[in-house]
Amino acid sequence: MADTIITVHGEHELHHPAERGTAHVVVGIEGPEREDVLIAVTQLHGELTREIETMAVEEPPPITWWSADQWRVWGDRPWNQEGKKLPIDYHGAAEFAIKFSDLARLGVWLGEAALRDGVTVNGIEWTLTEETRQMLTNEARSRAVDAAVAKATVLATRVGLTTIRPLALSDPGMLGDGSRESSTDSTSMLMSARTSVGGASSPLDLKPEEITIEVAVHARFAAS
Repeated sequence: MADTIITVHGEHELHHPAERGTAHVVVGIEGPEREDVLIAVTQLHGELTREIETMAVEEPPPITWWSADQWRVWGDRPWNQEGKKLPIDYHGAAEFAIKFSDLARLGVWLGEAALRDGVTVNGIEWTLTEETRQMLTNEARSRAVDAAVAKATVLATRVGLTTIRPLALSDPGMLGDGSRESSTDSTSMLMSARTSVGGASSPLDLKPEEITIEVAVHARFAAS
């Protein structure tokens, strides 16, 4: 009697609290005078840069990495409701990205930064350390294989077969038979952080959702 071929999809997901939070902050100033806007955005950019540099040399540092775009200034001439051009409105802006390992400190710093005129917190990107992400991915992948074996065993048993033998194991879509491609390794989450705060000493109440690591595999077995 020829073997019966069984092809299955196995998946598993794990959840873990965020270990890093990267704050995305924009400095933006606008006004009718180009020089005034230039001075204001330069000053605010410098203040934030000095604060971040100070945190970076603390022991232990609450941040692991940061970047800052060069500030830029441009002008546009808006139109009024009557269709007439208004005086030029100048804008100055720069973006910061700061990765915090100390999530409590992240809330404190953002609470203070968000109070400043011209500072907008665009979002927080929640992530794991590379070591944790790899460990969880490996564990999820192993359990996904276990799930595929268990599923194939159940299918074989239901049709009176007692032995299964692995023929192929792959990431989704690589068995060459049109199997569904639905594998995801989700290791980050974007959370809106446009949050009002009550005072300079009040940290933002940050409650990041747990990060999900999901792995799927496709497997083919011969059953007899």
